[in-house]
Amino acid sequence: MANRGDTFSVNVIENAVVHAEEPWNDHWVAFTNFDRLVPPVDTGSIFYYKEPSNGTFTEIIDALKASLSQVLTLFPPLAGKIEWNGEAGENQFHCNNQGVDFVVAVADVELKELNFYNPDECVEGKLMPKNKRGIMSIQVTQLSCGGIVIGFANDHRIVDGYSANMFMSAWADITRFKTTAIHPSFERSYLKPRSPSIYSPSIDDIFALFQPLSSPTGVIRDVDNEFVIANRMYYIKGEQLTKMQMSANENGSRKSKVVAFASFLWKQVALSMEESGKHNESCNMVVPVDGRRRLSDGGDDEKEKLIASHFGNVLSMPFGSKKPQELKGMSLSNVATEVYEFLQTATTKEHFLDIIDWVEEQRPRPLISKAFVSEGMSFSVSARQSFETIDFGWGKVTLGSCHFPSDRKDCFVMTMGSPINSEDWVVFMHMPKKHLNYIETKASHVFKPLSADYLNV
Repeated sequence: MANRGDTFSVNVIENAVVHAEEPWNDHWVAFTNFDRLVPPVDTGSIFYYKEPSNGTFTEIIDALKASLSQVLTLFPPLAGKIEWNGEAGENQFHCNNQGVDFVVAVADVELKELNFYNPDECVEGKLMPKNKRGIMSIQVTQLSCGGIVIGFANDHRIVDGYSANMFMSAWADITRFKTTAIHPSFERSYLKPRSPSIYSPSIDDIFALFQPLSSPTGVIRDVDNEFVIANRMYYIKGEQLTKMQMSANENGSRKSKVVAFASFLWKQVALSMEESGKHNESCNMVVPVDGRRRLSDGGDDEKEKLIASHFGNVLSMPFGSKKPQELKGMSLSNVATEVYEFLQTATTKEHFLDIIDWVEEQRPRPLISKAFVSEGMSFSVSARQSFETIDFGWGKVTLGSCHFPSDRKDCFVMTMGSPINSEDWVVFMHMPKKHLNYIETKASHVFKPLSADYLNV
């Protein structure tokens, strides 16, 4: 069946606020130095489910509210807000249990009619809530076929991809089993700076001051509307990923599929820039690296558990910068070597300790990845685990994905495991239309528009 695009309507039937259940206590949680590297932007996740085999929609909403109230006792900042703590003299996460906005809606569209390829048509302003007053907002929408969509919007300054999975998994566990083995840590002691602070000068090559009044970061100046940013979803077959990896490995050193994919995309974006006459601009690609495993290296078991369960941001943002003409003339294996080499800067415990110390010396100035204050085109490529475990008790997720609000100007790509085939990937892209159109034309054998047919809806 053809998709309905944006022609369907969504009717909000309830605007509720869910609070953490008793007992709870009013307290503050400080930003870590990794949280200080994230600008004040929202991001989110969205989960699509087929019609539940048991329970009415009213019963499902009641169960979700009850379990959300329980899980918020484990994640108190999510029911709070970011505001000034006079005693600390800085903004912090105020765990005041103001609650989470919880929107209940119905939509006159079937799951198979949704335009999965173009989330701007079916998600933005319809299935995803706006985060208006706190750290997190949730919307649960029933479709005309009985399917359910859960949209989860959050402030990125405390929720990275790892943390979002942690929260959604714990919420699903409690909905399904009344308990969860997930216990997030908001401990700050193991992320404090050393005394005296020491860090490598290389950190200055990765991060820089954030200046929100400067020109939009990461986007080539738009003169003809072609560089307006759009959200798109694709799937990539496993055999294409294997071919890509084999090409990336031609110089003899083994590269991961993530490195191979990032290298392929970096070159495609560069070729699109050159076609647009932007061959003298820089093409910057960031590949974020999670520091949890690195920071626990050499620590005791207790510290390792705390860091593994840390809720918040623990990312380094190494990047490569090349002119489009340079990338055009390189083989995929040589591009992959470039990616592998700049990633090596962020593979040690010392590197992440250096970041903590460097940020401490910059406080209270806002900071950001240096790639996004550079001239030219900048984008990041992240890898995220599959969402298959997000099961609220009415069946496995049909599709889980991240989502970027359309007004975000930073360009972002996320690879995820496919819910259909363990060898395939689903890829979310928040990029200028010009580059998306180029990739769809020149690399159509790799990037396939995500569809209901592929998802077996």
